[in-house]
Amino acid sequence: MAAVSALALALAACGGSDDDSGGGGGGGSDSYEVAFIQGVAGDEFYITMQCGIEAAAEDLGVTVETQGAQQFDPALQTPIVDSVVASAPDGLLIAPTDVTAMNRPLKAAADAGITVGLVDTTLEDPSMAVTQVASDNEGGGAAAFTAIQEANPDGGTVLVVGHEPGISTNEARIKGFLDALEADPKFTALPTQYAQNDPAEGARIVTSTLQSTPDLIGIFGTNLFAAEGAATGLRQAGAQEQVTVVGFDAGPAQVEALENGTVQALIAQQPAEIGKQGLEQVVASLNGEEPEAEIQTGFTIITKDNLADNQDALYKSDC
Repeated sequence: MAAVSALALALAACGGSDDDSGGGGGGGSDSYEVAFIQGVAGDEFYITMQCGIEAAAEDLGVTVETQGAQQFDPALQTPIVDSVVASAPDGLLIAPTDVTAMNRPLKAAADAGITVGLVDTTLEDPSMAVTQVASDNEGGGAAAFTAIQEANPDGGTVLVVGHEPGISTNEARIKGFLDALEADPKFTALPTQYAQNDPAEGARIVTSTLQSTPDLIGIFGTNLFAAEGAATGLRQAGAQEQVTVVGFDAGPAQVEALENGTVQALIAQQPAEIGKQGLEQVVASLNGEEPEAEIQTGFTIITKDNLADNQDALYKSDC
């Protein structure tokens, strides 16, 4: 994907509220303005998160403005944060795109009096945030290995295709997967490779790996783009029947891959719940209440057999 400077902008509905409690911004929650900065615009995971935030905003009587860069890149996210700080909202919900690089701009936001909440990803030093809401990413990684293990009880060689190094969720998923794998000596992991959030790069990695490791039996794609690329690479190599693919996230492209048998399992997060709880905690802090400092949400393991019963766990393309 080419980097562009344009921002994807969406406005949430604003509802009325009779809550007259005090807080930042000099009034009750009906006067709060909160910015939501996605990790990347157009990703169904963040769109679904936005839907949860918008629904919560209507219930809480606050206004939310959503923005996101076209790539998961701190160099593109930083100017968005700087612009938000200049506009002085009461609160900021953000999925940081790098554990280190986003510390400075978010500290500047907090120093400017903006109440900061982290959703999905975190920071090396999250002390400026009043809350962190994310999936149990290590647990999801372990579940991904279990799915590969159950499909291949005799063991074999597996590959992890990550999205980008330096992202907290990515590293936690990989850690959970590899920790679980180390407990079973029948399995061996190749060095982790990163698709840089580019499905075409993920496909290239998989086709190249199959050439050097023709007995590959499993692939774990740590996000939507990594798993989508893995599925494409297997189709190109004609190896769909040989390799078990487990993907993290449940966007439309991944569900299609699950339905056609290229992907055997999906680890679906709860992005709407992450967004909802993140906004609730920021508003609680603005109201002078004690927010929950850290919240972990669960996940759903989706297979072709249980897909019909888990439609609510699938990600949305719009609200």
